[in-house]
Amino acid sequence: MQLHTLEGYIQNIFLAEQPQGLLLLDGCSRADVDMVCAFITDTLGRPLSDLKLIVVTHMHPDHAGGAIPLKKRTGARIAAHPKAAKWYAGVMGRTAHIIDVALMYWVAQRLGKDRRLAWYAPILKPDINLSDQQTLPGFEDWQVIYTPGHTDHDLSLYHGPSGQVYVADLLVKVKGQLHPPYPICHPNQYRQSLHKVATMQAHTLFCAHVKPLQASDIDFEHIIANAPVLPKNHWHATKNRVIKKLRIPRNA
Repeated sequence: MQLHTLEGYIQNIFLAEQPQGLLLLDGCSRADVDMVCAFITDTLGRPLSDLKLIVVTHMHPDHAGGAIPLKKRTGARIAAHPKAAKWYAGVMGRTAHIIDVALMYWVAQRLGKDRRLAWYAPILKPDINLSDQQTLPGFEDWQVIYTPGHTDHDLSLYHGPSGQVYVADLLVKVKGQLHPPYPICHPNQYRQSLHKVATMQAHTLFCAHVKPLQASDIDFEHIIANAPVLPKNHWHATKNRVIKKLRIPRNA
């Protein structure tokens, strides 16, 4: 297994090259589709049909936006957790989708990237539903690890033979220090997911927004101890602002 790292629109993209075909560890953004296809054909010298499986670790724009266009161009199947399909369902879900796309553009601007087409369908219909501990169809040396918290359907992917695990947005860096991502929708599950990864046999962690990490260098206990105990997302942030503005002083 050879793991290729590509620089995406706002995130790292990981493409596993194996004898049976190519595995995309995450759905990337819609803005990355042309680049991923060019890498397969021009750099690897392989037909697009060699991309066999695209895993969507969660539904945020930089992890799911490219999945459907890539499927149309390559014929690859899409795999995700069953809860991913309903993440952006309903009025509140559609609103969250718009906010998340806007946040992606904000991050891109801060990274000095130009504005690119990145809108994508909010509802995903995966070909394969993935559950905790199962192996990836066609790539049985990869194991699915259910690591919710950032959303209710986050997945990590563990390659046992090489001791490497892709954890998507489980960890980010703020001012050079490892931190929980934003949002954290399920704080208790997030801490459990950190503990699950900490106790694995993996020695190298790959993240969507952080350079590769050695597991032995990560102070998981500190991160778990300082992780949010209440949800931190768009809705709670808005609600707290409203409450703060409406709060009446006790001595009024």
